[in-house]
Amino acid sequence: MVKRTNVNKWLALALCLVLAAGVFSGCKDAGTASSAGEAKAIALQVVHEDGSVKDFEITTSKGTLREALEDEGLIAGEEGDYGLFVKTVDGETVDGGKQEWWCLTKGGDMWNDGVDSTKLEDGDAFEFTFTVGY
Repeated sequence: MVKRTNVNKWLALALCLVLAAGVFSGCKDAGTASSAGEAKAIALQVVHEDGSVKDFEITTSKGTLREALEDEGLIAGEEGDYGLFVKTVDGETVDGGKQEWWCLTKGGDMWNDGVDSTKLEDGDAFEFTFTVGY
């Protein structure tokens, strides 16, 4: 009888662990799947060539930075091998012949992803800075 009770305890423990793993993985998947369509508040700061700064508070349900900023009419550019090469931000266009470009940062840190691959999270803060020189 003792052996059967131990087996039942182990089976009950295993079942609890399997159920707990299912609950936690289900929560993760539900959060990921629903966040793409949920409204997110993001901040964008644009530092223009003349040093002037313009701040934008954007609420969007878009999934990527490109989608959100194009939806607001804040960026434009040329399609390249890695997605959109941003040439115009807030109406100001860079001149590649003069080594001008828009530097994208996130929370003040260099951001190596393009606007196409940058997934949005609520509370994100990005900056575009008019930059000269490669």
